[in-house]
Parts: sequence; structure tokens; C-alpha cells
Amino acid sequence: MADGSGSGARARRSPGAGRRRSAGAGGSAAASGGAEDAVREALAGLRQEILARFPAAREGAPRRDLMELFEELRVRLGTLGMREWSGEIDDFGLDLDALETARPAFDFLLDRWWRAGLLHASRVPEAGPALVVANRSGLLPWDGLMLAHALERLCPAAGRPRFLVADWLMALPFVHPAVVRYGGVRACPENTSRLLRAGARVIAFPEGQRGAAKVFRERYRLRRFGRGGVVRVALRAGVPLLPVGVVGAEEVHPVLFKITGPARSLGLPFLPVTPTFPWLGPFGALPLPSRWVIAFGEPLDLDGLSAEDAEDDLLVSRLTLELRRRIARLVDEGLKARSGVFA
Repeated sequence: MADGSGSGARARRSPGAGRRRSAGAGGSAAASGGAEDAVREALAGLRQEILARFPAAREGAPRRDLMELFEELRVRLGTLGMREWSGEIDDFGLDLDALETARPAFDFLLDRWWRAGLLHASRVPEAGPALVVANRSGLLPWDGLMLAHALERLCPAAGRPRFLVADWLMALPFVHPAVVRYGGVRACPENTSRLLRAGARVIAFPEGQRGAAKVFRERYRLRRFGRGGVVRVALRAGVPLLPVGVVGAEEVHPVLFKITGPARSLGLPFLPVTPTFPWLGPFGALPLPSRWVIAFGEPLDLDGLSAEDAEDDLLVSRLTLELRRRIARLVDEGLKARSGVFA
């Protein structure tokens, strides 16, 4: 009997328990549905807010696809902190408006800060394309920037010369925009040939990274000029080679010694240790006021030679050695003409 009473009790409790479980399941489903509705409303509100922040979402403008909006957002974030580009920009990134604004600063650097003297300026052709070849000095391309500025002031009819910059320097995110804006171009035969064919003057530094990596005790000792790339480009383009010796740029950031290990992770060939860097932090990157002398040589005689001669390795080697000898003599002449490093 006891067992029967227990069974009846369990039987009587079962319907209520079932109703409670059904009510609990229904409540869970309702809560889940409410949460989904809330998420949908939140996403819809977020989408409306995002759309409202873009020009295309203004009243009367057509709505754009969400992926288009994401792409625009990505581009805008990628250019955060950069000013809007002007309309006067050539295929290589030279910003004529920015250059015009910076001319007074370049004049100050060339005339007042570095007090640059020009030797044999009459040797520079008044017009026409040319491949200007100079000794490389310093980690930052002050030599190319100032030589381009000096040449433009000497021969305004020839336009703004472009200076070649090594790959590793162009890869630096904060250096690349400034260098390109004021006339820097990635150093490669294709870019050089294209500029020369367009009638521009191009400044090349055939010492490359080896010239930029010199320490102070090795200053003004020219390195090997590669495999004659500048001579081959000049022969193929049919333009003169103008040798130039730059004195003073190697004292702008005199490298006492180099740290190579940590520099590799930053994409640099080395980290320079100078009298001011890294001791003064960012202020250590400011250039020292050394006295500059820029000596121009007679153009290398390429008369009678054609583009086919660029394939003659012996001729190219001979012309490269002659070009290097001329630049070395110009550097020596500039050192003798200078009254002192900072005088």
C-alpha cells in the first residue's frame, strides 16, 4: 500500500512538473528571442551610425555597400596624420606645391646653415637632361636634396633635378613620403632611364650603401662604383655624365661607429652612433652646421658612343674608372678650398 501511495503521489506530481518544465523552456526561448532582437537592433543602429559618418550617407546621396565603406575607412586610417596631397604631383611623387613652400628652408640650409660654396659652376650645362654623378655621404640624403636645389638655382630652365635614394631608405615609413615629395626617387635603372627620357636631370650616387655606411675616419674615401650601372644608363639614354664632388655632407652626421645587430630588425643596414645620436634623442638627428663645398667637373666625353656601346663591358669599366677618378679629384679640390670643417 505504501508503494501504491508513493506511486500515486509521484503520478500526481508529474503533470505539474511537466508544466513547470514547459514553462521554463518557453521562458528560455522567449529570452533567447529577445536577445536576438536586441542584437539585431544594436547592429542596425551601428550600421546607421557608420553610414551617417561618411559623405555618401548624407541626405539625397545614394547608399553604398558596406564593403565599400570598410575600404574607405581602411584607406583613411592608413593615411592618418598625412596632409592632403596637392594636384601638382608627377608620376614619381614630386609635389610642386610642397616644394615651392619648402624653397625658403632649402635656401637657408644651403646658404646660411651649411654656407655652401660652388666651384666651377660654369661647367654645368644650361639645359637638357644629364646624369649627375656624385660621391655619397651620410645616412640621410641631405647631399642629394641640397645638390638638386643648387643645380635648380644654377639652371632653372633645366627644371628640378631628381636624386636617387637607396631601397632601404625608401622603405622607412616616415622617411619615404618626405623624400619623394621633394624629388627623391628609388634608385634603379628603370626609374633613371624613364626620367632621362622625359628630359629630367638625375643625380646618382654609385657608391650606394657602402658610401653611406662610412665611419668618420674613412670620410671622403670613395668606394667602388659598382658594375658601371650609371655609365650604361647614360649611354643608353644618350645623355652626358656630369661628375660632382660634395664636401661637407659627411660631417653633418659624423658616424663614430655602427651598431648592426638591432638595426636589421628595423630594416636599416646599421644604427649610427654620432656625437649627438642617440644621446640627445630625436634632437640628435638634427644636422650639424658643417661648411660645404660642391665642385663641378667637366662632363665626361661620350661623343661618338651609342646605346650599343653599353653592352661593351671593357668600355663601361674604363669609363667608370675615369668617372670615379674625376670625382675623387673634385673631392680633393673641395677639401683644399674649404677653410675648415665648421669655419
